[in-house]
Amino acid sequence: MGNECTYCGSNIERHDPVFVNVGANTSTNQAGQFCNYACLATHIEEEGLTDGAACEWPC
Repeated sequence: MGNECTYCGSNIERHDPVFVNVGANTSTNQAGQFCNYACLATHIEEEGLTDGAACEWPC
């Protein structure tokens, strides 16, 4: 993936990066890397990644 933020393209090594994995927490499952939580949150919102998602709590 290199050193670029998935959202803004900035060098993640200049920031406090956040890494997103799908499934097991391994680098081979990496779905994105962001320079900070602001870029991650904006990416989630703009891509509609939570549309239709809901948490279900057992009763």
